[in-house]
Order: sequence, then C-alpha cells, then structure tokens
Amino acid sequence: MVSGIIYGEHTSPVPVDRLWKATFCDGHNLVPKLMPGIISSVVILEGDGIGVGSIKKFNFTDAVKEFSYVKDRVEVMDQENHIFKYSIIEGGVLGVKVKSFFAEVGLTSTNEGGCLAKLKIEYEPIGDSLLSEEDANDVTKGVLAMVKAVDAYLVANPSAYA
Repeated sequence: MVSGIIYGEHTSPVPVDRLWKATFCDGHNLVPKLMPGIISSVVILEGDGIGVGSIKKFNFTDAVKEFSYVKDRVEVMDQENHIFKYSIIEGGVLGVKVKSFFAEVGLTSTNEGGCLAKLKIEYEPIGDSLLSEEDANDVTKGVLAMVKAVDAYLVANPSAYA
C-alpha cells in the first residue's frame, strides 16, 4: 500500500493562545465570516464542534469547482499542547483523489512572541501513485488558507480572542 505525507507551515505574529482559540475552538463560527467567497457555512453534525468525535461539514461556494463540501471528524483536540488532528470522512478529495486523509496541525510559540503552525497530512491515494505536486500544494493551501485568514483577522483586530 502506497501512502503519502504532505507538510506545510505558516508563521504568525499572533500568540499561540489567540490563534488556537480563534482557529480551532471557534473556527466553525469565524471562518465562514472571514472566507465567505469560499466557505458558505460550517455545520456541526455531531458533538460540540471541538471535542473528539465531533463531526463538522464545511459547505463550499461555487468558487470551489472540484467539490461542494467536506465532512471532518475531530480525532485529537489537545488544548494544552495546541495540537489538532482530524480526518476527512466524506467529501472533498476523499474518494476522488485519496482513499483516506488524516491531518495534524500544531501551534508552537516563536521567540518573537508569535507562533508557528505546522501542518502534516497523511493520505492513501487512489491507485498506486501519490498526489501530484500541484494537487499536494492545493491541499496544503486549502488547509492553511483558513489559518492564514484567521491570522490576518487577529492582526487587524488585536483585542479579538485576547
């Protein structure tokens, strides 16, 4: 069985706790407001949206041509160490380009007072070949786009999620 791993990262001037709260604890409310041209809504289908086992459905606008939604399940929500892990259980690239998709985002403090978001995606491709470099970049950009949108909002609104 062939499996692939994709890495990505984003450096933010925002402290870990603020970016964590806004992105991973309240992202289901905040991200559709920040990215209305891409995400029309986020619906919590099971759980509270942040606890392990919670299932969320991200509904996309027509700007996303390849698929209309993605459902993910929270696998790990480590508030103390700022580690969030989830799997895609339906929609998105699942069944189109990959058989399985598991992602981990971890936030760590930087010496400058901001933080570093590190992304690791593990997937099993459909067929015997890994995702193309272009597809891998698109997947990484899609996941990190939400973190970057929240980051920009927090920079522009220094009292939000303080």
